[in-house]
Amino acid sequence: MDQKLSDRFYKTGKEFLNVDYPIICGAMTWISEPNLVAAVANAGGFGCLAGGNTPPDILSQQIQETREKTDKPIGVNLITIAPVYPEHMVLVKDLKLEYVIFAGSFPREREIDQVKATGAKVLCFASTLSIADRMLKYGADALILEGSEAGGHVGHVSLNVLLQQVLFKIPDVPIFVGGGLATGRIAAHMYLMGAAGVQMGTRFAVAKESIAHINFKKRFIKAKAREAISTPQYDSRLPVVAVRSIKNKAHKEFGQLQLDLLKQLELETIHRHDAQNKVEEFWMGALRRAVVDGDIDSGSLMAGQSVGLVDKIEPVSEIMREILEDTETELQRVKDTLI
Repeated sequence: MDQKLSDRFYKTGKEFLNVDYPIICGAMTWISEPNLVAAVANAGGFGCLAGGNTPPDILSQQIQETREKTDKPIGVNLITIAPVYPEHMVLVKDLKLEYVIFAGSFPREREIDQVKATGAKVLCFASTLSIADRMLKYGADALILEGSEAGGHVGHVSLNVLLQQVLFKIPDVPIFVGGGLATGRIAAHMYLMGAAGVQMGTRFAVAKESIAHINFKKRFIKAKAREAISTPQYDSRLPVVAVRSIKNKAHKEFGQLQLDLLKQLELETIHRHDAQNKVEEFWMGALRRAVVDGDIDSGSLMAGQSVGLVDKIEPVSEIMREILEDTETELQRVKDTLI
């Protein structure tokens, strides 16, 4: 059989992640659980369990359950700003994880050292070139560039800019890219620019194997790209990591929560750390209402702008097949235009 052109571009990411195809299913709280993660892994991609604010004993059970469903490598995403994060770091010592992805904010050097000491490979997000350099200096094995087009907790810079700021400047480290990506055709151009692989979340959130409530999935399919908006920060006294989701009542309620917490901070009836925890607790609770209970009005519908490209519920195997076929077709098309 003739070697596919795409195989050449998959090589770096494939070897780093030890998978057939360097397509990462981004970690999504309440959604990236054993069923979906194992389905992605068994289809040749890279699935990531979402640590979020999951109690350590439950996260440990999820890791074991995922390993029972697949013998492929998986990642575990740890949120550095989650209240339970310190407990997750203790848990990592005993689990012999293959890959750990730090998210939410940026890990300390000693935290990366702690994880690498267990034998796991470390991936870190980078939103600027200086942060990318710092994460690599701290010992990160690979980077993920996630543009503000993505869903959930996001930064403020688009993927187009991050590609130019970071990907083009660091050619010798595996760099995976995500944010607004949903098709094989755009993935092909990420590989052409030097990406080791692509990360998609919204596309997999509506997969048949996703445990998300049918109301949640149907709302995604109905949504337009412009409906996925990010939340504002009202005051620097209460730092808020922007969250991109489909606009609904939860956005208004979150705004009111910020105003209430700022008033409490002003009256000194709450500590800033506790106020920030309440912000995170709001999104975790609201997300559960949407994903698990199907409350699409007051629940949080975390989605990237690529939600405007999602139009059907289908098995993970079909999503992967389409992405892979379209990637190869686009690479061949580009090749033909250059001859």
